[in-house]
Order: sequence, then structure tokens, then C-alpha cells
Amino acid sequence: MCVDAERIPLPDRSVERVSIAFGLRNCTDKDAVLAEARRVLRPGGRFHCLEFSKLEVAALDALYDAWSFKALPVIGEYVAKDRASYEYLAESIRMFPDQETLAGMMRRAGLERVSYRNLSGGIVAMHSGWRL
Repeated sequence: MCVDAERIPLPDRSVERVSIAFGLRNCTDKDAVLAEARRVLRPGGRFHCLEFSKLEVAALDALYDAWSFKALPVIGEYVAKDRASYEYLAESIRMFPDQETLAGMMRRAGLERVSYRNLSGGIVAMHSGWRL
């Protein structure tokens, strides 16, 4: 389903999996999204979130910022004729909670056995949690 993540039109405890990829970053109320995901999960169901995250190697932050804020918008303007969307992308990535903060938000929403795995050095991370 492709739905409003803050108001999933499904009954409580009705699905085995909820996943969101590169979308939680664009949701206004992330806590509501996480609570809603838990609400619709069956006991034993699992939530997955793939999202941009914080680099594991802080020494690479300046290089990544240069890529994100300078190169990426220029590429977006040239290839997609849409510089603004690529500027927004870079800004939204920097505003998104880091791995540990998102894991804490998931726990506060009632998900258990929360974990995450960094991919590409933390450029993205796969978070998961269970409704037990």
C-alpha cells in the first residue's frame, strides 16, 4: 500500500510488516508515523526503515557536505532540470535524526528489539524493530 504514514487505513494488529524507504525523512510527525506503524503490526510483526543517516567516519563530513550541498544540486539542475529538489534533499538529510536518535524514537513508540545497520559508511541505515 502507498498511504499516509501518519494515518494508515488498516485495523490494529493487522499486518506482519511495515516498511518505509527514504520517506520517513519527509514526514512531518515522525513520532506519529512510528506509533502508527506499531499500531498496525501484529504481535511478532516487524517494522523496517531505510533512510539517509549520519556518516560513521566524522572526518568525511566535510567531503560529504561538499558533495551534498554543492555538487548534487548542480547535477540535479543539469540532469533533472530541478536544482531546488536536490537542495531540499541535502537539507532534509542533515535535519533527519541520526541512527541512535531514530532508534530511541522507535523504542518510545513501543517497538522492541530495535536495531540498525549502517550501509555505505552510514550514508544510509536500515532500522528495524519488532512488535512483541
